[in-house]
Amino acid sequence: MTDRILVLNPRSGDGKRSARARAMAEDRGYDVRESGEKGDTLELAREAAREGSSIIAAAGGDGTLNEVVRGVDSEGRLDGTTLGVVPCGTGNDFADNVGVRGVEHAFDVLAEGRRRRLDLGSVRWTAAASADSLSEAPERPFLNSCVCGLTAEASARTTREAKRRLGVLAYVLSTLQRTRTFEGLRLDVRAGPRSDPVWTGEALMLLVGNGRRFPGERMRQANVEDGLLNVVVVRNRPALNYLTEGAADRLLRRGASHLTRLKVSHLEVDAGAPRQFSLDGELVERRHLRVDARPGAMRFAVGEAYDPSPADPNGDI
Repeated sequence: MTDRILVLNPRSGDGKRSARARAMAEDRGYDVRESGEKGDTLELAREAAREGSSIIAAAGGDGTLNEVVRGVDSEGRLDGTTLGVVPCGTGNDFADNVGVRGVEHAFDVLAEGRRRRLDLGSVRWTAAASADSLSEAPERPFLNSCVCGLTAEASARTTREAKRRLGVLAYVLSTLQRTRTFEGLRLDVRAGPRSDPVWTGEALMLLVGNGRRFPGERMRQANVEDGLLNVVVVRNRPALNYLTEGAADRLLRRGASHLTRLKVSHLEVDAGAPRQFSLDGELVERRHLRVDARPGAMRFAVGEAYDPSPADPNGDI
């Protein structure tokens, strides 16, 4: 029995990279534990954490990685475990952010890469909106983003076959198809230690990033060590043609009057009614959310291209 575990989702992406990851892991002496159905990945990560494994890596997409981190976190083992990612999914955003460029490179990083303390995002929800009830509710971590509104609801309608055939373009196409029917959402957003109101009104979407780069920010890699959440509120119905090339970049272009951008450690959201929130691609339907940054919560194996403090040529916000 090895204390290096690879939790593998064989259904990620087109399946070919998952098969390659399994072969490489076995050649390198990893104990490969393959999920069979929904929920298996989380339990396999919990088991590996309970066993005291020194390295637990996720082979799959962002959703697989999210479940592995959740499993290790639920056992209180983030401090004592090195986490890693072997990108086998459709988008692999977090792997790209930490400088992991492919399956073979991922194993090189696990063997020889730097270990960095990276932030996690954390979401809590409850039926009531009081600060006390939200702070006491169970938390759900996310690595890339928590998204509500147009993109979250469009992702719910993106088929597995479309994701496999078109990759990240599938989400873009689903979003464009939804723009004419999306009715918007009423948001009340509060931030900071005093939960001061920062935005109220009809929104097209709310984007909360930990590791994700949003279009218009012009950053190759997000800052995953600043202890802050990157928040973008997009006002409903800006005058844009969503069917033209580069529509997403224009929608989120820096300085646009329909955008509110914030960097905060804490956020409370009232969506007015239960709405779809996407946590690293997993959808939950809630009205009240509290979102926090957890600075340096996990120890992660990163590639040589990873920059601990990436500079944004347009400033911090």
